[in-house]
Amino acid sequence: MSAGWVAAVVRVRALTGRCPGRAGAREIAASTSLGDALHRLAGTPYGRYARATVTLPEAQRAVAATLLWHLRVLAGWLPRGGARLLRPLVSGFEIANVASRLPVRGDPGTGPEAATWQPYRLGALETAWRSLERAATPAELRAALAASPWGDPGAETPWALITGMRMAAARRTAAVVPSARHWAQGRAALLTARERFVQQRSLPAPVRRDAVALLGSHAVDAASFADFRDSLPSTARRVLEDVEGPGELWRAEAHWWRTLHQDGSAALRDGRHGSRTVVGAVAVLSVDAWRVRAALESAARGGRPLEEWDALV
Repeated sequence: MSAGWVAAVVRVRALTGRCPGRAGAREIAASTSLGDALHRLAGTPYGRYARATVTLPEAQRAVAATLLWHLRVLAGWLPRGGARLLRPLVSGFEIANVASRLPVRGDPGTGPEAATWQPYRLGALETAWRSLERAATPAELRAALAASPWGDPGAETPWALITGMRMAAARRTAAVVPSARHWAQGRAALLTARERFVQQRSLPAPVRRDAVALLGSHAVDAASFADFRDSLPSTARRVLEDVEGPGELWRAEAHWWRTLHQDGSAALRDGRHGSRTVVGAVAVLSVDAWRVRAALESAARGGRPLEEWDALV
C-alpha cells in the first residue's frame, strides 16, 4: 500500500469513529419530538448543518449534506485518481439534484420544499451535473445524460429519467468499484423488483440492458416475484432472503443496508488494502446517515416503539 493510501486509511478511520453509530441513532429515535431529536443531533457531526433546521425534510437533508461533505473531504485525502472510486458511490446525490427538477412523486424536491431546494454541491465528485443543470427540458436532460457516463435512460419521462439514472448508478458502481459489485447487484435487484412487481412497469431498454448485465436475463424477465428471486445471482439473492412477495420489499431494503454496514465495517477492520478500506468507510458513513435520517423520522412521529425501529434498521 502506498504512503498516500496509508494516510487516507488513517484519516477515514478517524472520520468513521465520530459517527453516532446505531446506539446514537437509537437515542435520537427515542426522542418524542423532532425538536428533542434535533437537540440530540447537535452533539453529533451532523449538528453543524442541522443547527438551523426546523422541519423534518430540512433536518434529513442536513444529514445528507453532512455525509456529502465528509465524502468530499475524503476524496481530497486520496492519492491522485482515488476520487474516481468515490464518484459512483455518491451518485445518489446527483440523482437527487435531477429529481428535484422533475415532478416525480416521492423524490426530493417535489413536495412543498421544492421552491427552496438547493442542489447538492458535488465538487470533484460530480459525474455530469454541470451539463445536466443546464438542461432546460426533459428532452435536453435525456440528451445530456446520453452524452455522459450516465448513458441514455431510454425515454424522457420523469420516471424513465430517474429510473435510468438509478440503474446506471448500479452499473457504474459494479464496473468502477469491484469490491462493491455485490452491493450494486443488490441495489439493482431491489430496483428491478420494485418496478416490475410493485409498479407493474416494464424497464426501458437501456435500463433492462444494465439490469441484465448485473442480474442475468432469467431474473430480469421472470414472470413472477418468486421466479425473479430464485433466478438472481447468489450475491443479489441474499438481499431477498425470507422475502415472500413484493409487499415485503421494505425488509429487503433494510437487509441491504445492514449488509452494507457489515461489509464496510469488515473492510475497515481489515485495512490491508487502501482502496477497499476507503470503500468500506464510504459504506459505514452512508449507513450511519441513513440510520440518523430514519431516527429523525421516528422522532417526528412522536417516537415509534424502539422495537419497531430496531426491526427497521
